Amino acid sequence: MDRVKRNVIVGQSGGPTAAINSSLAGVYRTAKERGYNKIYGMIHGIQGLLEGRYIDLSEHITNYLDEELLKRTPASYLGSCRFKLPEIHEKREVFDQIFAKLDELEIDCFIYIGGNDSMDTIKKLSDYSLLNGSKIRFVGCPKTIDNDLALTDHTPGFGSAAKYIGTSVKEVIRDGLSLETPHGQIVIIEIMGRNAGWLTGSAALAQGEDCLGPDAIYLPELPFDVDKFVEKCRKGLEEKPSLVIAISEGIHTEDGTYISEFGSASDYVDAFGHKMLTGTASYLANVLASRLGCKTRAIELSTLQRAASHLASRVDIMEAASAGGAAVKAADEGDSGVMIVFNRISEDPYLCSTEVKDVHRIANEEKLVPREWVNEEGDNVTKDFVDYVRPLIQGDVSPVMVDGIPRHLYKPGYEKLL
Repeated sequence: MDRVKRNVIVGQSGGPTAAINSSLAGVYRTAKERGYNKIYGMIHGIQGLLEGRYIDLSEHITNYLDEELLKRTPASYLGSCRFKLPEIHEKREVFDQIFAKLDELEIDCFIYIGGNDSMDTIKKLSDYSLLNGSKIRFVGCPKTIDNDLALTDHTPGFGSAAKYIGTSVKEVIRDGLSLETPHGQIVIIEIMGRNAGWLTGSAALAQGEDCLGPDAIYLPELPFDVDKFVEKCRKGLEEKPSLVIAISEGIHTEDGTYISEFGSASDYVDAFGHKMLTGTASYLANVLASRLGCKTRAIELSTLQRAASHLASRVDIMEAASAGGAAVKAADEGDSGVMIVFNRISEDPYLCSTEVKDVHRIANEEKLVPREWVNEEGDNVTKDFVDYVRPLIQGDVSPVMVDGIPRHLYKPGYEKLL
């Protein structure tokens, strides 16, 4: 006899992306198709659930247009969080409280859309469910523009961010070429990436028949030498009047000191112990201006690279939705303590499939850019890197335009919940 299906709950955690709501749409659609009664959404992730904050998504996604708008809406529709669950043996009462709420809502499947820290949440909840005999199934749906989750070919959100970065860097290069500046000009573009340089390396996508691409790219996987950097820029200005250089926010010296710490770095540290990195480009621009006497400009892409849904990759949006659907399917079929991963089956034509992997092998691990995908000098990426990224940025998702501006999913009064 088939088991009676009850309810699904889904949450979003960590930094938002242009594709995270497409995964939410995939969860919602698949849960409906598989016959679940209610699909609840946690407001601000596991932290919101602990506070009793959740909604019935069917009251907010009422038709096909809502689903399509949701896929085109940036940021976390349900609200995100950076909340670190304690170790089970430290505060068991926190887990008792969570499971009491899940039982009250008659939850069968718990889906969490997020990155590395979010998979730590799935790991701990699934471990606790084994300890207390709960039959709730916990599945992680990957999300991160950083592309640093282990065991998966790539993560939803990365392709759209890479597309935005490649496009923006190309436009900045074009802008620099149009100006004639005495003593030359150097533009430093700061791109997100604490320990993994996937996003920064995506600046190489700017190169093509109509663009030479950035003059240098520096990833956090390799130590950064300020003196060598200045000398490279000095030689570069002898050859051309304008340089554009992409750097990761997480570049650091040989001893591990972040370059941002030499400037006016923030002392803010999040719940997972991550220090805020900002000001790297500004610091280097000031160094170059003082040592070389040239005009410099620092550009920090910051939130723009993860919020630019108007330039989303169609491949990314479709895969994000499929990941959400695969998460529900896995939980529905009995999997727990797993994350959905992508396997690249074919390069030409590009084709990926999904499967599940043990979340214990993913949580708190980082996938870095392979050394062989960075050139010998350590100041650019190779063709293999570009060939890996390019399929992920293909296609466009046309925004629904109203009065010349993209329309997002919005319900009157909803924002009071956030």
